Amino acid sequence: MKIFTWIQNIIQYLLNGVSRLFKPTDDDYPKTGVQPFSGDPGDDPNKYS
Repeated sequence: MKIFTWIQNIIQYLLNGVSRLFKPTDDDYPKTGVQPFSGDPGDDPNKYS
């Protein structure tokens, strides 16, 4: 009997993950659009190339 509840818990866990993948997003972020770069350029342009 214990194995049936274990299997049921695993199936429920997997189905919860699948349902989160395919449900509509619940993001409440503002629609800000493209943000301009406001940082300083690096000292050496060839440092990471």
